[in-house]
Amino acid sequence: MNKLNVLYEDNHIIVVEKLPNILSQADNTGDKDLLTMVKEYIKEKYNKPGNVYLGLVHRLDRPVGGIMVFARTSKAASRLSEEIRSHKFKKTYLAIVNGIIKKDSDRFVDKLERISNGNTIVSGNGKESILEYKVLDRNYEQNKTLVEIKLETGRHHQIRVQFASRGYPLAGDQRYGSMDKTQIALYAYKLEFVHPTTKENMYFEKFPDKKDYWTLFTL
Repeated sequence: MNKLNVLYEDNHIIVVEKLPNILSQADNTGDKDLLTMVKEYIKEKYNKPGNVYLGLVHRLDRPVGGIMVFARTSKAASRLSEEIRSHKFKKTYLAIVNGIIKKDSDRFVDKLERISNGNTIVSGNGKESILEYKVLDRNYEQNKTLVEIKLETGRHHQIRVQFASRGYPLAGDQRYGSMDKTQIALYAYKLEFVHPTTKENMYFEKFPDKKDYWTLFTL
């Protein structure tokens, strides 16, 4: 079993790091997924018989790494889901894009539509999709920009499509960028939410491992 990086756990929630290329939840590939791995971890650690309840309240795309929280009770799951709906649940990403972004910060507003082949496109028929970014660093030699991104909406492939549609595809994005076989440089590095039972403000931060494109910048 892969070693889980558990950042926090109590009787109501568990916060873990999702490594790149691990599924958030099982799909038809049958490949290992984080939901199952966390269930196995809880079952083993607490010697729980039978099925372990674990609520998936948000996801990260398969190639994307970062921090995720799972609910250990149905009450915690419904309260966290409500926080997501009311935009109190905050995810902040780091991304490296191809090209040098001139503006130090901006807000992207687009209509995005998921189409039948699994891709997302900018389309008048789509749902409003909003993010804000700020530039943290520029590497002129490698023609790359490091940005911090806050999502206001959580659409499918939102960050990847909104940047690619403006001529700044994410480094390593094989779907919306070039045929680059390096790992995509997108990582959910901050997570903020209100604890579903204690009402405490929870804050987690974890930087991506220094490899691939992440070696081009000081984090």
